[in-house]
Amino acid sequence: MTKKQKRDPSTLIKTALIKHFGKTTLADLITSTRQFPITARVDLQRAVDQIFATKFEAKAYGAHRSYGISALSFADCMSDGHDPVLVGPLQYDEVEIGDEFPARCMRQSLWTCRDGKTLFSVILAFPERHSEEGISLTIAVPPGEAGLDLSRKFLHELEQLVNKNSSFRGKVISLEQTARYSGKSGAVRVHKLRQVVREDVILPSKTLQLLERNVTEFIQCRAKLRELGMPVKKGLLFYGPPGTGKTHTIHYLASQLPDHTTLLITANQVGLLEEYCALARFLQPAMLVIEDADLIARNRDDMDSPCEESLLNQLLNEMDGLREDAEVLFVLTTNRPEQLETALSSRPGRIDQSIEFPLPDADGRRKLVKLYGRGLSVNEKLSDLIVTKTEQASPAFIKELMRRSAQHLLQSGGKDALREEHVTLALEDMLFNGGSLNLKLLGGAINGAGE
Repeated sequence: MTKKQKRDPSTLIKTALIKHFGKTTLADLITSTRQFPITARVDLQRAVDQIFATKFEAKAYGAHRSYGISALSFADCMSDGHDPVLVGPLQYDEVEIGDEFPARCMRQSLWTCRDGKTLFSVILAFPERHSEEGISLTIAVPPGEAGLDLSRKFLHELEQLVNKNSSFRGKVISLEQTARYSGKSGAVRVHKLRQVVREDVILPSKTLQLLERNVTEFIQCRAKLRELGMPVKKGLLFYGPPGTGKTHTIHYLASQLPDHTTLLITANQVGLLEEYCALARFLQPAMLVIEDADLIARNRDDMDSPCEESLLNQLLNEMDGLREDAEVLFVLTTNRPEQLETALSSRPGRIDQSIEFPLPDADGRRKLVKLYGRGLSVNEKLSDLIVTKTEQASPAFIKELMRRSAQHLLQSGGKDALREEHVTLALEDMLFNGGSLNLKLLGGAINGAGE
């Protein structure tokens, strides 16, 4: 870089640091760093804002560089050569946390701070590229006992504030993969699930009792179980034919556990399993849901590659690695329980209870007609007919049947009184016109139709 090309020193973060620390050279500073998971971004920002507003004098700078691929460090700020860190406007991201408005979080910032006579500086860095995970906060202090004591107290208070006020606690979240080649998570998605009450969970009474005994009643006893020195983590397996209400029941459980964070892992996110489990520990009490678990936990003899076995081993290790006092509930779902690896499904401590979700009996189908026919007038005779014609059908099939019947009603000019011809037309579309594949997709085997 020639003299003409040299950058104006007043635009450098380095210049601001030199001016702030005065006689202490930047190379003599002592730094300490804490890493936080991506779900802590909002709480970390709020904790930093609270500390600076109530404890210290602080001035914020926007920190900018062109080519950095890792979280900003004080070493980066000391350079004035190629790609120096520049002072610029403070930049914010709008972070969705499931509230009415998103939270505003700084992207990459530096503060120069004072605690009495002790000078220090803080960097909050949210990396935008592939080399790092989560968010880092680094504090730089002068050498000596005063600086060391300040650094310890600052980080301790920060961690307490972050852990105390989790923005995602009690919500239903999943990690969103970005286009980064590493597959690391780039954002958190908050799912707004509709509230499901107990009356909307159409299961045999014994199944529902077993479910509540192993979830809500178990959680109510957690504190006393811990006092007795017993484990408070738990693993459940939901199994049954497609469309029998496994996911619907998970929505119900999430609504019944308002103090738990629910983390949803779908089939295309299994590569983030380690990060999900770390978040479950960080956000506990938590419910970690792995849908279609047979995709990663099927019998080793049926696996086609070392990668598949590696994911299985990772799942087993994560379930084994949790401390017994960890308030984490694993819920795995599968349509093919016979394909699960026995090391997972047949070992207490990993899976403590299997719960079958069967196809509904006649009484269950009648309740489903009432549930999914809300807003429609369905007389008793027609309800009995639907129950008869949907033998061996799944709840998902009956839900779709009621929707299509309502569509035929509306297309015929009706308002709310469902008639037999509307149901018949809907069944013809679902069972015969669509062929056997359509029947399988809808989760029905009506009186042998489609076989």
